[in-house]
Amino acid sequence: MEKYFVVKYTGQFGFIKPWTAVRDSETFSQQFLTPSIVEGIEKKIFPELLNEVGIKKIMRHRLSYSQISQQQEVIQTRGWNSTKRGKQILFERPKAILVRGILLEPVLHLVFSSLIDAEIASKQHICLCRNEDILMPTRVTQLSQHEFDEDDGSFNGYELIFEKNESAFQVGFHRLTKEPMYGWLKIVGTPVNSI
Repeated sequence: MEKYFVVKYTGQFGFIKPWTAVRDSETFSQQFLTPSIVEGIEKKIFPELLNEVGIKKIMRHRLSYSQISQQQEVIQTRGWNSTKRGKQILFERPKAILVRGILLEPVLHLVFSSLIDAEIASKQHICLCRNEDILMPTRVTQLSQHEFDEDDGSFNGYELIFEKNESAFQVGFHRLTKEPMYGWLKIVGTPVNSI
């Protein structure tokens, strides 16, 4: 039976912007990781893979959290406004206030097939999507695939299975290949820890 080496990461906050959200005034965090997010995390942990396309070392993942908190955030608009004053042209970026639904106390489990890869990952921090949302490693666990998928509360969470079938839905476009990304959502146990 195939062995899994699972690295657990925890943090205070997490925000995963849905690909369909384009500067909406109110946006809830996505509750799962897309293939390009997992690939980005993998390339942060293993920089030697920067020139390769695709996920090579992270076999699976699972994300849970305590609750979603709505937080206001001041942003600047994407475009610039210009006004002419005498001979001078003045540029400004107007500000706006957005409400974001942020994951509180996210817990992410990353699965590796190699103990060496898991140990390398367990010595580094990661971020979900925003650099300020740092998740720190807490431990490495060795177990079987069956134990990882058991509903005993140890590895509860949302996991997007990266395959296209009748249950799959589009989760965005890959940043490098520009190809559409698909997956279906696997939910194990109770992914919201405070319920």
